[in-house]
Amino acid sequence: MGLKVYNSLTRKKETFKPLKKGSVGIYVCGPTVYGHAHLGHAKSYVSFDVLVRYLRYLGYSVTYVQNITDVGHLTDDADEGEDKLVVAAKKEKKHPMALAEYYTRSYFEDMDRLNCVRPDISPRASGHIIEQIELVKILLEKDYAYEVNGSVYFNVTKFKDYGKLSGRNIEEMLAGARVEVSPEKKNPADFALWKKAEANHIMQWPSPWGPGFPGWHLECSVMAMKYLGKTIDIHGGGLENQFPHHECEIAQAEAANDVQFARYWMHNNMVTVDGQKMGKSLNNFITLKQTFEGSHERLTKSYQPMAVRQLILNSHYRSPLDFSDAALFAAQSGNNKIKETVIEVRRKSLQAPDDEADEKVLAQLAELKDKFEAAMNDDLNTSIALSVLFELVRMANNVAEQKQTTKKTLDAIDNAFRSLGGDCLGLEYPEADNITEERFNQVVDVSVRIRDRARRKGDFEIADASRAELHDLGIELHDGLEGTKWDIIETEPAGD
Repeated sequence: MGLKVYNSLTRKKETFKPLKKGSVGIYVCGPTVYGHAHLGHAKSYVSFDVLVRYLRYLGYSVTYVQNITDVGHLTDDADEGEDKLVVAAKKEKKHPMALAEYYTRSYFEDMDRLNCVRPDISPRASGHIIEQIELVKILLEKDYAYEVNGSVYFNVTKFKDYGKLSGRNIEEMLAGARVEVSPEKKNPADFALWKKAEANHIMQWPSPWGPGFPGWHLECSVMAMKYLGKTIDIHGGGLENQFPHHECEIAQAEAANDVQFARYWMHNNMVTVDGQKMGKSLNNFITLKQTFEGSHERLTKSYQPMAVRQLILNSHYRSPLDFSDAALFAAQSGNNKIKETVIEVRRKSLQAPDDEADEKVLAQLAELKDKFEAAMNDDLNTSIALSVLFELVRMANNVAEQKQTTKKTLDAIDNAFRSLGGDCLGLEYPEADNITEERFNQVVDVSVRIRDRARRKGDFEIADASRAELHDLGIELHDGLEGTKWDIIETEPAGD
């Protein structure tokens, strides 16, 4: 059974077949960088990270393009309002491009912590103005677009397939359009390819139609085609971008090139809070940095990046994920369970005899691998794939407890964790050479907490004895207002 994905364009699961055998081109709409990434972003980019990882696991050569939107994303999808970056830049008293760079770095920092693979190409919208102007010229020449007072709009009535991705009827869109749309448009549903910039608008470039800036939809079409060709294999993004953003991308690209733009459209569902979409516009978001630090009022503690990743993997990418502190706490506990098993397997492997692997264990691993791949081949069902990983945990614990377990048996189990949990799902676990240090730190922390409890109870004899014993082991304690800190000191060698 090959990989099947749900194609939003055809509204059904289809066997994935790339345009070029063995190679896959993927374009995913990246963030508009006017604030720190939040859990909603994590849902989207972890989901497509799994897609990229699994395609590579299957042996495909993948070119992964994910853009950075640093201009042209207006506060209103009807081509009205201000540029989101300009609005944020005014509040923070920074130049819009300085703001974009700051939040771009922040975004990649968060994605790195979530163990998302970096895109092969990460183009900036502002770095492709020339190509965007050229596409607008083509659309004007082919009479799909028109210019009014320095702005250029796409005429949706000229493109007969407009609405095919979202399933919207163009007549209904025109009839139901809001009355406050720009009077410059021939049709209310027309969208901007190029917007005229007022004299005081910071983000503007010269064009044949006067100073202006590109439309948000135009940017992604241009960057996708520049790096992946006129027809790309997979275009991904959030469900909220299906209309109008992705619908407009299709219209521009296919009107200009007369060929299909994207063969498979994949959309991840959203993160919700109390049943409402998490987003910056609703001010109900929790940033990833707040999650890692535990600094949001909805969080009872700080959470490790792998807990966030595991929470996302617990749900299917096309299903909504309702956020709660309890759900994140459960994901952290589940991830700890897997991590503890991996640590134990790797620790036992360092001490086990280097004999042949147990054939029964190898057969069980092969069965689990088949179950895992079957789940992933079914439209990336990470929820079931994760349940297979927990089956591997139970098996690994049973094997590790056996006295006669061999190093090759344990290494085969470890390789399964690396391949399925690591390569495919992107979950990180400690390496063997870090295990001793990690366990050492945990043991010292526990010892310090026990001593602190003795001090609070007034049992200073035990507390002082603990301090002395730890000092003999090279651990120096420092009591302060914020609790007890410790560090390692050099101990004097014992005399002859």
